[in-house]
Amino acid sequence: MSDLPRKAVTRTAKLAALPLGFAGRSAWGLGKRIGGYSADLVGHELQQRTAEQLFKVLGELKGGAMKFGQALSVFESALPEEIAGPYRATLTKLQEAAPPMPTSTVHSVLAERLGEEWRDLFETFEDKPAAAASIGQVHRGVWHDGRAVAVKVQYPGAGEALISDLAQLGRFARLLGPLIPGMDIKPLIAELRDRVTEELDYGLEAQAQRAYAAEFADDPDVLIPDVVHQGEQVLVTEWLDGIPLAEVIAEGDEAERDRAGQLLARFLFCGTARTGLLHADPHPGNFRLVPEESADGGPARWRLGVMDFGTVDRLPEGLPPTIGTALRMTLDGEADAVYGLLCEEGFVKDSIELDPAEVLDYLIPIIEPARADSFEFSRGWMREQAARIADPRSPAHQLGKQLNLPPSYLLIHRVTLSTIGVLCQLGATVRMRDELESWVPGFAADGGEETAEVAETTA
Repeated sequence: MSDLPRKAVTRTAKLAALPLGFAGRSAWGLGKRIGGYSADLVGHELQQRTAEQLFKVLGELKGGAMKFGQALSVFESALPEEIAGPYRATLTKLQEAAPPMPTSTVHSVLAERLGEEWRDLFETFEDKPAAAASIGQVHRGVWHDGRAVAVKVQYPGAGEALISDLAQLGRFARLLGPLIPGMDIKPLIAELRDRVTEELDYGLEAQAQRAYAAEFADDPDVLIPDVVHQGEQVLVTEWLDGIPLAEVIAEGDEAERDRAGQLLARFLFCGTARTGLLHADPHPGNFRLVPEESADGGPARWRLGVMDFGTVDRLPEGLPPTIGTALRMTLDGEADAVYGLLCEEGFVKDSIELDPAEVLDYLIPIIEPARADSFEFSRGWMREQAARIADPRSPAHQLGKQLNLPPSYLLIHRVTLSTIGVLCQLGATVRMRDELESWVPGFAADGGEETAEVAETTA
């Protein structure tokens, strides 16, 4: 494979094989059951085969296919355990690795974008990639000034592949439903498609990363590697060591999981408040747990290392105050005020009329982590919420279908939901309310004047 498989007909055929393959394996499973095999055995093998094909196709194609796979991977917490097991290993592989492009292609891109003497910029450059992601792969090197660096090289044809993949995935989104039961695939694909152009622009990525690195310089909790050099399809940043979050999920002890979870929640909210930018790609492959040596020789303190600023939402005023105000009102049981605010912001369309008490009942379980002093996120809790909303027989499902998500909240919603998915994978106990009170406008109890004013005008 010289680079991304770029021919539309080739990529379309491979992507079309996903739902067709699922249908074929279902027929194969039925045949085995008729032949006397147990339903449990056949079901487990069916899921394993589907998971293996999912990783193989999405990983090989990279581009939008792999981006879609990475987005799915953070939602595995919502799956029933008997389904999640076979998927978990293969989906999470998409967070850290994919088949690499050949060394000759890497060298060609570097020569074209950095000049024929590109090697003079480095003391050393490792041809074997350290990581391969959806639109580029990362190589480790040492810059000419002695700094250890990560060199991100964009795949040739990445733009064409991204657009083609997401368009094709959108056409048969309904058929992909069995891959993640209970999840609405189509809006996810549409939102990813909207972000394509920005993610391909390494200039925008460098700008966002520099802003974060400057704001979090010397921060005791969050570590952002700085940008060293940026070209059209090449981005060089400081190297970030540490334990990949996927490893913490798989093997970390309770203290590591809790620390990672607390810092992840903090970064979700404080990053936007401090920079006016929302880091919008919160899958575990973009985070590290980094030990910070203690000055007094005591135990190392962990910081959260954050990478990949290719997808950001620009929110110069921070998160909309509506979010914090609505959360606080919901916790306080102010059904009429919450409903009025949701109507005002477009979450309830003018043509729809709902019972405020039923809306409150729908919201309260979702925001349970904000109620307690600390909350233990778990796959069980995530599955419970997913099942409540996905079950067509449940009142929550019927009400949820009538709610609307305004476009300005779409990315915020996905990032928050994805972050919660990762917290559930970690099984972390997190003081979520502390972070909301510190960083989300309108949530803090002492901001009651604003909350009360909004309540009076919307009740």
